[in-house]
Amino acid sequence: MQHLFTALLLMASLSLYSQSTLDLYPGEAPYNKKGIQVPENNENDRVSGVTKPQLYHYPAQDSSSGPRPAIIICPGGGYVRQAFGHEGTMVAQWMAERGFEAFILKYRLPDEDLFDKAHLVPLMDVQEAVHLLRSRAGELGIIPSRIGVMGFSAGGHLAASAATLFTTPLNEQRSPEELRPDFSVLIYPVITMDTAYTHMGSRQNLIGRQPGEDLVQKFSLEQQCSAQTPPTFILHAADDRAVPVQNTEAYAGGLQKQGVPFTKIILPEGGHGFGFRTEGPAAYWTSYLDTWLKAFILPESSNTN
Repeated sequence: MQHLFTALLLMASLSLYSQSTLDLYPGEAPYNKKGIQVPENNENDRVSGVTKPQLYHYPAQDSSSGPRPAIIICPGGGYVRQAFGHEGTMVAQWMAERGFEAFILKYRLPDEDLFDKAHLVPLMDVQEAVHLLRSRAGELGIIPSRIGVMGFSAGGHLAASAATLFTTPLNEQRSPEELRPDFSVLIYPVITMDTAYTHMGSRQNLIGRQPGEDLVQKFSLEQQCSAQTPPTFILHAADDRAVPVQNTEAYAGGLQKQGVPFTKIILPEGGHGFGFRTEGPAAYWTSYLDTWLKAFILPESSNTN
């Protein structure tokens, strides 16, 4: 009964602003283990136990000017939960106010009790989310060449995975062109699986306590940058003790090496997990993002059909 109550609370809080919910898959999601059912859990806007991944749509507040850019938001939580408040609903509302069709991705977490190939299910979900929006762009009022991904902490790792690993689609029916995001926004992201700088909780939850070197390299995203990686806004606080700022420095180095346009912001303080909270020493950071979006994403969208 408690699980049911918290699930209903989640649905109510999301639907307060969200106009619709989109299922990523028409039936059972790939890699879900047969016959295993668990209640989805939401405690203090921390979501876990997801077996039915979905997109929660927050429509652009001004849709009178034609098709809009879209953003897929990946909340963080160490690949064990998802922070749907300050890294989800608050973000979507802010983006919708600025003319984006905003979508919060409720993705499956890498739980081996629930999924086969558990380390692949978050990536499969974000790839499918990009494809779904691009394939339904006309219906949703989206510019198909202006679909971005945004993520925080481990959600930043997922968004950066979408921006670098699209070249090998997990769904063989998809093409890399269908799955490539057009831009990415990464906020205090986990990037590397190198034990010197990674967030060990995210690493262990995603690829296990004793992963093979192939998995370490695959999900060390500073090594996966290419000339096709989309333009990126990346931000971190220098005093982040949970996810060291070296994660952002490494990814920025990978982008620079490949000639990918990026903007890197290092805040002097702010710690970790500030998200879109309006208090604290990092609360002003969204002004940097607002400037970047207006300079590089929104002007082109207003002239694109």
